[in-house]
Amino acid sequence: MKKFFYLLIIITPTLAAAQSSNQVQLANEYYINGELDKARDIYEKLSGNPQYIQQIHNNYLSILLTIADYKAAEKHLKKARKYYPANVYYQIDEGLLYQTIGEEEKAENVYNETIDRAKENKYLIRTAAQYFVSKQLTPYALKSYLVGRKSDKDKTSYALELANTYRILDQKTQMIEEYLLFASIRPNNLRYVKNILQNILQKEEDIQNFRDILIEKIQKQPNEKIYPELLIWVSLQQNDFHGAYIQARAVDKKYKTNGNRVMDIGNIALENKAYNDAIEIFTYVTDNYPNTGNYISARRQIIKSREEKVKNDFPIEKQAIRELTYDYKQLILDIGVNTQTIEALRSKALLHAFYLDELDSAINILNEIIRAPRINLALKAKSKLDLGDIYLLTNDPWESTLLYSQVEKSNKDSPIGYSAKLKNAKLNYYQGNFELAKSHLDILKLATTREIANDAMSLSLLIQDNTVLDSSDFVMKEFASVELLLFQNKKDSALIKFESMLKKYPGHSLTDEIYWKMAKINLELGNFENSLLELQAILSSYPSDILGDDAMFLLAEIYEEYLYDEERAMELYKDFLITYPGSVYVAESRKRFRKLRGDNIN
Repeated sequence: MKKFFYLLIIITPTLAAAQSSNQVQLANEYYINGELDKARDIYEKLSGNPQYIQQIHNNYLSILLTIADYKAAEKHLKKARKYYPANVYYQIDEGLLYQTIGEEEKAENVYNETIDRAKENKYLIRTAAQYFVSKQLTPYALKSYLVGRKSDKDKTSYALELANTYRILDQKTQMIEEYLLFASIRPNNLRYVKNILQNILQKEEDIQNFRDILIEKIQKQPNEKIYPELLIWVSLQQNDFHGAYIQARAVDKKYKTNGNRVMDIGNIALENKAYNDAIEIFTYVTDNYPNTGNYISARRQIIKSREEKVKNDFPIEKQAIRELTYDYKQLILDIGVNTQTIEALRSKALLHAFYLDELDSAINILNEIIRAPRINLALKAKSKLDLGDIYLLTNDPWESTLLYSQVEKSNKDSPIGYSAKLKNAKLNYYQGNFELAKSHLDILKLATTREIANDAMSLSLLIQDNTVLDSSDFVMKEFASVELLLFQNKKDSALIKFESMLKKYPGHSLTDEIYWKMAKINLELGNFENSLLELQAILSSYPSDILGDDAMFLLAEIYEEYLYDEERAMELYKDFLITYPGSVYVAESRKRFRKLRGDNIN
């Protein structure tokens, strides 16, 4: 009998706890289903027991405020604060209650009291501040962090939290100051701050304000490294490569880094097609750091920058290409064939092949590179791919596919291996083997670099869209054969073939593609008026198709860069922003429009 009595004593509280827990669950279900009266009755009974306050608080208080039972809400909150005096949520909720019933002074007193109590505890300060933000009381979140910083006696405390709070309050100058403070705490923070600011600083006035702050910081704290670094970064964000170069030059001098930072800027300028800036930057390195490891690289990059400029200035001047081959030859004679100049030798070979039609010279140079001892394997693979391309120029596709396949087999699951597979796919495409080409392309769409994946996707869609209704594929085969002529740099022949196709197959799904190819060919040949007519044909008949935005952007670009009609170009860029707001060219169009209008975009 005694044993049974003891067992009853042990079990009874457990059963009671289980029943109460079930009651909490039941009340929550009523709350979720909108049966507030039933939920309230259960919550009210449970609120008398301190152990359930935390489980029921949010829902119970929400009901009481919804039905405007402010006395019951106040009673509940006082009880909650009594049993859990350190809980900042309950303190802030009490302030919210007073604010709801219009007692602003009481509310402010509660908020300030909460902050004051938490100021020496970083966890409580952060918890209170985050809750203030969630309740749209962000000024009190700001006050929480500032009071906490003052209590810490550390000017760097809560720097990131303060920056984010100023961001919510749209106080950008203070926000920037705190992000800079956060970046200065340790080097790893700098990348995070760059990523954040890249998303925030979108307006020109915000970027200019940031630049002004950085310049002032550099003047006041010349030994702080992050400010020059950020000034370089913000200049690059605006494509102000010259401004970035000036700052990088100062950094290299100050820290005696032999032009390393300037070289970085030069390479970025080259990647972004700012060829004149790149040439100026690399020339500075050769003039000022002749006895350093950067000298050879800079000389190589000067020629490469000039090469890219010549190749993108239509029509291409053959004499300018010839001069580039002389420059590469002189570089190799001066320095010798080594790991730093062998890439220049490869570039020289490609100029001979694709611009001077000197195929034997190109083949000899590339074979020399491939046979070179201790050559970088990636460069050897690239040279094999180049050689495969040149065999396509000589109408020897079997040699081409052999070389492509060798590189693909030796470099599986790597970018250069994917590039080889793409070249094999294009070769099959040129030959009209569309199913085989598409099988290669479908693999590349899933397992490769973004650039190659995009190329694979574009070609795959071109094949798919233009063969599904053409069971014989003869139009697509003819189009692919003309594309081979383009690859072989036989532009005049390709143009004649495309013109013939437009007459033979009027209204075919390839029509806009043909107009686009003809526009690009005429641009490269310097026939700008013809190029404009073909782009206009796309915009007149196919404005909503995939090439619509490409055509309109190129149209504006021709007026700006080749016909020097800035007024017409500005009109087209403006129309472009309205017509194609989702295009990848929007940012560049906006920048060009503002520049032509005379805005100060730096």
